[in-house]
Amino acid sequence: DMQTALSAAFESEEYQSRRRALDSEFQDQQQATLVDLQEDARRRNLALLRTPSGLAFAPLKDGEVLPPDEYEKLPEEEQQRIQADVEVMQEELQKVLSKAPRWEREMRNRLRELNREVAAVVLNDLIEEMSGKYGDTPGIVAYLDAVRRDVNDHLGDFLAAGEKKHQAADGDSPIAFVDSVSPLRRYQVNLLVDSADVEGAPVIYESNPTYTNLTGRVEQMAQMGALVTDFMLIKPGTLHRANGGYLILDALKVLINAYAWEGLKRSLEFGELRIESALQMLSLASTVSLEPEPVPLDVKVVLLGDRMLYYLLSQADPDFNELFKVTADFADEVERTPETQQSYAGLIATIVRNESLRNLDRRAVGAVLDHAARLVSDSERLTAQLQAIVDLLQEANFWADEAGSDLITAEHVRQAIDAQIFRLDRVAQLMQDEVLRKTILIETDGAVVGQINGLSVLQIGNYAFGQPSRITASVRMGRGDVVNIEREVNMSGPIHSKGVLILSSFLNSRYALNQPLSLSASLVFEQSYGGVEGDSASSTELYALLSAIGQVPIKQTLAVTGSVDQQGRVQAIGGVNE
Repeated sequence: DMQTALSAAFESEEYQSRRRALDSEFQDQQQATLVDLQEDARRRNLALLRTPSGLAFAPLKDGEVLPPDEYEKLPEEEQQRIQADVEVMQEELQKVLSKAPRWEREMRNRLRELNREVAAVVLNDLIEEMSGKYGDTPGIVAYLDAVRRDVNDHLGDFLAAGEKKHQAADGDSPIAFVDSVSPLRRYQVNLLVDSADVEGAPVIYESNPTYTNLTGRVEQMAQMGALVTDFMLIKPGTLHRANGGYLILDALKVLINAYAWEGLKRSLEFGELRIESALQMLSLASTVSLEPEPVPLDVKVVLLGDRMLYYLLSQADPDFNELFKVTADFADEVERTPETQQSYAGLIATIVRNESLRNLDRRAVGAVLDHAARLVSDSERLTAQLQAIVDLLQEANFWADEAGSDLITAEHVRQAIDAQIFRLDRVAQLMQDEVLRKTILIETDGAVVGQINGLSVLQIGNYAFGQPSRITASVRMGRGDVVNIEREVNMSGPIHSKGVLILSSFLNSRYALNQPLSLSASLVFEQSYGGVEGDSASSTELYALLSAIGQVPIKQTLAVTGSVDQQGRVQAIGGVNE
């Protein structure tokens, strides 16, 4: 510790002895001059006196100072002689006093040289040791040389710091704190990032990528009613800690935090990291701040996000493709093969271990695999969205705990799935109740011309459920138009309208090759008040339309789904599970 070493050197007996010698020499010089002045004054029957206002001369008589009343009784000529001698001695005194500042300067200079000589012994040992350790870093060597020069110029601060430090330790007052950190605080080193114990390149995930969390900040503290700062209040950002390695960020979180995206792009574009206050940048604050030198930046940034966000940034931000050139598009699902199922089972075991859950038996693993296939609505695929699997396993573990089982069984997995559905199917149950109470009319027996039960899927948040929908068709003489009533009232989505146009094209290509159709038809989803989207009901609408044209009743015990193309082929649809 430099302060301790310097304090010890200045408190040593050798230094104190040399210091006393200088003081004694200065005092002896002053005393000798005053003695000469006193002797000269005595030869003139004058005494040199110390008064509250300084040095002064007074007349002597028989070796004693002449009282003022006795002085007044002296003859005029004697008084004039004494006054002339006093004026002469006053001039001599002024000459002596004028030499005092020069003597003091000489004394201070000699004391300064002594202090530097003593300090050099300490500084050379400390700084040479550091210079040897960091000799291959020119910036550190230059800094150490600057410290050496600055310490020599401010040795008095070190001599006074010890006493101030003791005073600060006696209490927690702000004044004591200010005294304890100034002025020696400037010799401290603000180590922004300590990578001494890091093996390999750092890999950091920032969960809250705000502007200051990424680029760093300059903090301030209140002293005497004002906000002040110094270099010790410079705090690093995640980019500092990830410098030389990898930084992983959630793209959406970066975008929704003010100035974070622009700050990240600027740092990557120029290859340097600047710590700047957003308030200062926007001229919204006038407090004292710092402008630290930029730090060279070499970091690989990995942005995580969905496809829509990637496409949006690629199109809307010209800098995005320049800065992020490598894209990894991960699939949402994987093929269900014996090999992938085995790997999936290993993944389940990893989740169980990481989350400290119970182990699963074989049937429970199979139930989880079936649920993973159900999540992608494909028995030959498995979902790659693992958070849903983690949630399922955690809830199944709860049911196993409730049952007092050491293992998670298939029954516990089914209980977890049922519980997840139960928490979300309130609207589905309400709509089912409306059907049972005949508020929503759904025929489930008999046969009706121009009417058919379609199957629709409703999405509420992350929960989707199936619902029967009554679709009716009416026909009349016309010019071959098929009217989509939902479209006419702006309740039909573009894909649903496309499906109706496709089935119209099928009718024309099948039945109006040589002559136009002499009918018009109308299609509608009865009791539908929230809009219709999708083409999965186009085949159902076609059946209702053909039933109305041919007056052939359709069994109401059936419900139909599926889209149709212009050749009348029924195509696959989504939402089969629901």
